[in-house]
Amino acid sequence: MSTPGTQPTVEQVQAALATVNDPEIKRPITELGMVDTVEIDEAGVVHLTVLLTVAGCPLKDTINRDVTAAVTKVEGVTGVELQLGVMTAEQRAGLKEVLAGGKAEREIPFAQPGSLTKVYAIASGKGGVGKSSVTVNLALSMAGQGLRVGIVDADIYGHSVPAMLGVADSRPTQVDDLIMPVPTASGVSVISIGMLKPRRDQVVAWRGPMLDRALVQMLADVFWGDLDVLLLDLPPGTGDVAISLGQHLPGAEVVVVTTPQEAAAEVAERAGTMASMMHQRVVGVVENMSYLLHTNPDGSEQRLEVFGSGGGERVASTLSARFGYDVPLLGQVPLDPSLREGGDAGKPIVESDPTAPAARVLHEVANTLAGRGRGLAGMQLGLTPANRL
Repeated sequence: MSTPGTQPTVEQVQAALATVNDPEIKRPITELGMVDTVEIDEAGVVHLTVLLTVAGCPLKDTINRDVTAAVTKVEGVTGVELQLGVMTAEQRAGLKEVLAGGKAEREIPFAQPGSLTKVYAIASGKGGVGKSSVTVNLALSMAGQGLRVGIVDADIYGHSVPAMLGVADSRPTQVDDLIMPVPTASGVSVISIGMLKPRRDQVVAWRGPMLDRALVQMLADVFWGDLDVLLLDLPPGTGDVAISLGQHLPGAEVVVVTTPQEAAAEVAERAGTMASMMHQRVVGVVENMSYLLHTNPDGSEQRLEVFGSGGGERVASTLSARFGYDVPLLGQVPLDPSLREGGDAGKPIVESDPTAPAARVLHEVANTLAGRGRGLAGMQLGLTPANRL
């Protein structure tokens, strides 16, 4: 705490508060209209009221801690008396207007021509190939590079991303009809249909139109802020969600996940072809469960190809020939008990065991995707040829 001295001013306290970001919205609380009153008594004690967006805000303790810490650093402040209030309906409407920036309702920001967010859809031909694990670990690796990363768990029926990030029981904050993605300790923000259900064990039994509506809601009704990268964990196969994604986010780029065996490679090729049919560019293939590292009695290591070999290379080669551009094999992720254990415990391997062989490969894939320049190759430009007589 600062020692008594020069009487602090309201302007100094406001400047300190401007350094405090709302943990969900990731913008200064002063900018969001959350600072209600600021008064300083003769003894140098600051009395202030900060308004939460909704009653029972799940991160109010974080706001309390960050505000108190910031104000305490102001020279001359001898104490902080903080009260947390709640925004009125009118104040929430004003906040929503600030966040929307005057844009139309239900507009998908990542589909706009000026969007600089790289959008990667992680797809697979079949379930059980570790697609969600790859998505989560890529997201955390990119966030570890300082990028602002979000995940849409678009696997409507098999939504496992929240559990892998340790936020399975979290619920998003809602400001009127604007939804805040759930923040995680790693800095990655996530939204999942599992977070929007009344109960975690409730079954989602929806058909095409409802699936499309859910995808649009998670893209347009969620305030994502200024993201560098958005990852979408797609359901396996070539069904409704893959089609909807192609319609709503034609500029998304696709990463295909497969395993080494022939049967998995064949269906993975279909997932890649589906993306191309929706005019999306396939930027690479990740082969998961590629091999098991076995330590021999003499201390040497041996690769055991439990599920065969060559599947990832086959998918990359086939799609490259089919599309007429290079679809690289981005990485071969070995079988690693830590990968499974980290997902079950909500502590993905790139954070819990970053030197593990699987983590190193996933870091390399994340570096490759994060370093890709934004270009127009393979993207729809929204142009319609004109007939000339």
